[in-house]
Amino acid sequence: MPERSGPGFRRRVGPPSRRARVALLTLGVLAVLFLLFVMFAGFWTDWLWFRSVHYSSVFTTQLWTKIGLFAVFGLLMAVIVGFNVWLAHRLRPPLSAMSVEQQSLDRYRAGLAPFKRWALIGVSLVIGLVAGAAASGQWRTWLMWTNATSFGEKDAQFGMDVSFYAFDLPFYEFVLGFAFSAVIVSLLTSALVHYLYGGLRLQGPGRRASAGAQGHLAVLLGVFVLLKAVAYWLDRYALAVKTGSYKGVSGWTGLRFVDANAFLPAKTILFFVAIICAVLFFLTPIRRTWAPALIGLGLMVLSAVLIGGLYPAIVQQFQVKPNEQAKETPYIQKNIDATRQAYGIADAQTTQYSPQGSTNADALKPDAQTIADIRLLDPNIVSPTFQSLEQQRNYYAFPSTLDVDRYGTGAGKQDTVIGLRELDLNGVQRNWINDHFKYTHGYGAVVAKGNQVDDRGQPVFSESGLPATGTLGDYQQRIYYGEKTTTYSIVGGSNKEIDYTDPKTGQNAEYTYSGDSGVSLDNPITRAAYAVRFAEPQILYAGAITDGAKVIYNRTPKERVEKVAPWLSIDADPYPVVQDGRVVWVLDGYTTSDGYPFSSKTTLGTATKDSLTNQRGELLAVANQVNYIRNSVKATVDAYTGEVKLYQWDEKDPVLKTWMKAFPGTVEPKADIPQSLLPHLRYPQDMFKVQRDLLGQYHVTDANSFFNGSDIWQVPVDPTSDTKQVQPPYYVTVRMPDTNAASFSLTSTFVPNQRPNLAAFMAVDADPGDDYGKIRILKMTGESGAPGPGLVQSKFNSRQEVASQITLLKSGGDSDLEYGNLLTLPVGNGLLNVEPVYVRGRGAKYPTLQKVLAVYGDDNVAFENTLEDALKKVFAGAAPATTPTAPSTSGTGGTPTSPTTPSPTGPATPAPGGTISPELQKALADAEKAYNDAQTAFKNGDWAAYGNAQKALGDALKAADAARGGGPAPTPPATPTGSGSPSPTP
Repeated sequence: MPERSGPGFRRRVGPPSRRARVALLTLGVLAVLFLLFVMFAGFWTDWLWFRSVHYSSVFTTQLWTKIGLFAVFGLLMAVIVGFNVWLAHRLRPPLSAMSVEQQSLDRYRAGLAPFKRWALIGVSLVIGLVAGAAASGQWRTWLMWTNATSFGEKDAQFGMDVSFYAFDLPFYEFVLGFAFSAVIVSLLTSALVHYLYGGLRLQGPGRRASAGAQGHLAVLLGVFVLLKAVAYWLDRYALAVKTGSYKGVSGWTGLRFVDANAFLPAKTILFFVAIICAVLFFLTPIRRTWAPALIGLGLMVLSAVLIGGLYPAIVQQFQVKPNEQAKETPYIQKNIDATRQAYGIADAQTTQYSPQGSTNADALKPDAQTIADIRLLDPNIVSPTFQSLEQQRNYYAFPSTLDVDRYGTGAGKQDTVIGLRELDLNGVQRNWINDHFKYTHGYGAVVAKGNQVDDRGQPVFSESGLPATGTLGDYQQRIYYGEKTTTYSIVGGSNKEIDYTDPKTGQNAEYTYSGDSGVSLDNPITRAAYAVRFAEPQILYAGAITDGAKVIYNRTPKERVEKVAPWLSIDADPYPVVQDGRVVWVLDGYTTSDGYPFSSKTTLGTATKDSLTNQRGELLAVANQVNYIRNSVKATVDAYTGEVKLYQWDEKDPVLKTWMKAFPGTVEPKADIPQSLLPHLRYPQDMFKVQRDLLGQYHVTDANSFFNGSDIWQVPVDPTSDTKQVQPPYYVTVRMPDTNAASFSLTSTFVPNQRPNLAAFMAVDADPGDDYGKIRILKMTGESGAPGPGLVQSKFNSRQEVASQITLLKSGGDSDLEYGNLLTLPVGNGLLNVEPVYVRGRGAKYPTLQKVLAVYGDDNVAFENTLEDALKKVFAGAAPATTPTAPSTSGTGGTPTSPTTPSPTGPATPAPGGTISPELQKALADAEKAYNDAQTAFKNGDWAAYGNAQKALGDALKAADAARGGGPAPTPPATPTGSGSPSPTP
C-alpha cells in the first residue's frame, strides 16, 4: 500500500463531518448562553442589592426610564430612516441609463435583490439600536424635564423662570440633536439608495437626478434647514448660559454687550432667514429646479457669516472696546448677582477688619472660648498615632485622615478627633476564606480631645480600647461598612467570624452577623450570578456557604449613597457619628445644575482640590462643570447594617424637589432627622471650598470694581505641605467679631492675587441652628499688613531662636518634623496663628506633639512646649483687670440679671415674697464655683480650664433659670477683686 503521507496522497477536502458540525454548534450555543447569563447576572444582582437596601424604586425608575427612552427614540429613528430608505427605493426610475457607471451598479442591484426586505429591516434596526442606546443615557434629562419644579426666579435678560434653563432647555436641545441626527442619517442613506438605483448619477448625459430623487432629497434638506431655524431660536436663550472667559473668570456665563446687541438680534434674523430657505426647499419638487433653494441656502450661509460673525465683531471693535467699562458693567452686574445667588453666597457678610499687633486682657475676654478650644490635634497627622496606640490587631486600621466632630453637652461639649477601627485585610494571611468569611468587620470608635495632649505629646483619649470604652457609652461597635471596606463578605448562616482578639485571654472571640443587610445566597441561581459578578467560581460550590448565608458588598458609605441617589454629588469626606447606640456615617449630598442663567461655571474637581485631597479622596460629582450647587441632602449609612437614609436638608431647593418627584419616597423630610444626630451635623467642606473659590472674585459686588479687577483674592498655598496645593479649610470653634459667642465653624484665609499678605479671613457657621451656613468675611484693611499663612510660616522659620530649637528637635538628623494645621483665628482685635509641631523619631511609628508655634501680630512669635506657654508669650503677659465676662443663658452674651442675688459665701437670699428651692440654691452654688474657677484660670492664663469654667457657668445659669420656672436668668455671685476694686459682674 502506498504511504498515506507520500507525495501522491491527496488530503480529503470537503465539508466538516456531522460530529464536527454538532460540536461547533454546541460551542456556539454555549458561548451565547454564557454571554446572556453574564448580562443577566449583572441585572439580577443589581436588582437584589437595591431590594436589600429598600431602594428598589430607584432601580425600577432608572430601568423603565432607560427602556422607555431606548424603545421610543430607537423605534422612532428606525422608522424615520427605514421609511426614507423605502421611499428612496420606491422613487427609483423604472429604467436606468445605459452607462458604464450603471452597468457597474447592476451587479450590486442584482446581488441585493433577494435580500432587499431584510437589508431594509437590518439597517433600520442597527441604526435604531445605536440611537436608542444614546437616548437611554439621557434618563436624567428626561426625569428632570418631566418633574420640573419652578425656581421662582427669573433671568435678567428674557424674564424666563430659571427652571426653563435648568430643566427644559437641555431636553429641547437633546430632542433637537436627535432630530438632526435622524435627518442627516436619512439624507445619507436615501442618497445612497438613489445612487444605487439610478436616481442619482455622477456620469453620463442628461439630468443628474431624477424627479423623485430631487423631490425627496429637497424635502429632507428643507427639514434640516427648518431644524436649523429652531436651533437659532433656542440659541437665543442659550446665550444666557453660554460659557466663555472674561475678566479672569474662565467659566464666565451669560450675555455681554455684544451678545445682547449683536448676537441676539442676529439669531432672530437668522431664524427667519432659515424658515424662508426651508420653504424654498419644500417648493423644489413643485418648481422642478434647485436654483431658488440653493440661492436661499447660499444667502443663509452668507447671513450667518455676516450677521452672525462679522457684525458682532464690528460691534465689539467699534462700540465696546472704546468704552468697554460703560458698555459691560450692566451685564457684569447681572453675572455677579446671579453667581452669588446660585452658589449660596449672596448673603455673605463682609466686614472691614484692622488687626492689631498687640492686645490686652479686656480685648481677650470675649475670645476666651476661642482660645480654650484651639485644636492641637491635627486629624491629618495623628492617624499613625491612633494606629500605633489603638490598632490593637494587625487586621485593623484607621483612615489616613481622621475626622473632627463635637461630643458632650454644655460645659463638657468640645471638639474631638474621631476615627473608626476598620478592617484591613493586609494584616492577615490572605486566602479566600479569610478574606470573605473570617475577617469581615472592624471594631469600635476611638475618640481624642481636640485641644489636649498628655505630657508625652500623645492624644488624650476619651474613648479607646478593644472593645472600646469611655464617654460614648454602650453602642454597636462592629464596623461592617466603612471607608476602607472595599471587598465583599459572606456572613450569616452558621459562619463564625473573627470578632476581635480578647486582650486578656489572647483568644479570638467569634461572632455571627445578625443584621438584616445583604443578599441571601440560598438560591442556586443567585449564587451562580454572584459567582459571575465577582469572578469567583467557589461561590457556586463552597461548603462554607451554609443556609442563611448572605453576601454584603458595595460597602463604602460614598458608594452606597451614590447608588441609591444617582442624582447626587457626594462630599469627599464622610465622617462617623456615634449616636443612639449605633455608629453611622454622615455624608453630605449636593444637587447641582449647569443651567443657571448668568451664573459663572466652576469645575468641581478643581475647586475642591487642596493639599489633603489625596488623603481624603475626591468629591463624587454627577457633573464636573456646574453653576448652581446646594447642600440639599444629609445622608447616613449605618456602619453595622448598611442602612441608607436620605434626609431633606435644604427645603427650598427646586432641584432637590424635582428629584424627589422623580424618585418619590426616597428622601425623608428634614423633621425626621434624629434629634441625637442633629448636633453632629456640620457644614460640608466641599461646598465651602466651592464657595470660597468663587468668593475670591465674587466678594466684589460692584460691577465697576469687578471690571477693574484690582481686588482679586486667592486661597493660599498650604505652607505645611509639599504638595504645592492650596490650604484646606479647618473646623474650629471661633468667635467672629460681630458675634457674642464662639461657635463651631469652618474657616479659611485669602491672600491677594500673587501676594503673600493676608487679604481676608472667612468663616461659616457649621453648627445646625439659625445661623447655619452664615458666611462671614473679615476683609483686612489696606494698611493692616497682616501676614498670610506663607509669611507666618516664614516668620516662624526665620527666627534664630526657633531655628536652633528645630535643630535640637531634629537631633542631628535622627528625627523629622511634621507641621500640623496652621490655624488663623481672630482674637483680641488681632489675628492669632497657631501651629502644632510634631516630631517623629527615625524608626518611630508615629509623631508626637512636642512644640506649639504661636504668632500674634508682627513680632510676637512663640515656640514653646505647650499652648499655654506660647499664648502667655505672644499675649505679652496680658492679665485681666477684672474678671471675665460670662455668657448669658441664651448663649448670646451680656450681663444676666435676676431678682435674686446670691451671697459669695452663703446661700442665696430670696427676693421679697420669694423662696429658694434646693434646686435653685444648688444651681447658684454651681454658678459661683464656675465663676471663681473662670477668674482663677483667666489670671493664670489656663485657657482650656477657663473655657470649661465658662461652659459650666452657662449650664449653671440655665439650671437656675429652669429651677425658677423660666424667668430672667439669675445673676452669678460677685467675687471681691481686692481692696479698692469694684465687684466685677460676669
